[in-house]
Amino acid sequence: MSKRFGFTLAEVLITLGVIGIVAAMTVPVLISNTNGAKFRNQYKKTVSTLNQAALLSKANFGYDFAATEKTCPEDVAEAANQHPEEHMTFCSILNGTLSGMTYYGKVTNIKRHSKDGEVEYRLESRDTIPDNYTNYLAYALNDGVIIAFHPDAKACELPMGRRPVQAVFSGEVDGANMSHCVGFIDVNGVSLPNREVSCSRGENKVEFGAGCVVENNANRLLDVYPIVFNGASVEPASGAAKFVLDTEKI
Repeated sequence: MSKRFGFTLAEVLITLGVIGIVAAMTVPVLISNTNGAKFRNQYKKTVSTLNQAALLSKANFGYDFAATEKTCPEDVAEAANQHPEEHMTFCSILNGTLSGMTYYGKVTNIKRHSKDGEVEYRLESRDTIPDNYTNYLAYALNDGVIIAFHPDAKACELPMGRRPVQAVFSGEVDGANMSHCVGFIDVNGVSLPNREVSCSRGENKVEFGAGCVVENNANRLLDVYPIVFNGASVEPASGAAKFVLDTEKI
């Protein structure tokens, strides 16, 4: 009885087909998990960087986001050159404490390359961030992260006590209009998806009991995170942003 070595063409094709099906099912999940971990880690790193910047400014120059007296000037070059010993603005704090960053003025001054050529940076989806975000002012850090804040940002300190941070975006918090203290972080810079992180379940609110959970998938754990500037700290301004900041993974 003769022995048969190797595989027939049909067996090889079936095996390749099975491998292809398994790859099609698992590769997107692996890519999503990898991107999700990258977005989460970069978000936490950037929040830490901004908190350190405020604390450093307080220690070296005597003021943080709460004590800023003026808004950043409209002229991009002037704003980019403000020094914390001479001015008390958001721009002077960031100029004096961050290294390797670039100030762009309005976020629409940031460009990205697409199949249609060079286009303005914009958010592809928003849940919490308001329509007027195109007027926000922006820095790009040396790792590509975009930090954007309201053009009227100054004197940003939320009232003491239990405060609904989420309400900052809609205007008043405990009788004070704090909408000028909002901003966002795009941890992926100009690269897509440029979409705000959102809840897989629960309400997208910071308040206790909202139950927001962000699962690690390509539709929820995304690259844009709403924030609010508050004294010497930067806080998440949505339930989804808070969940990602407070958890390791899910």
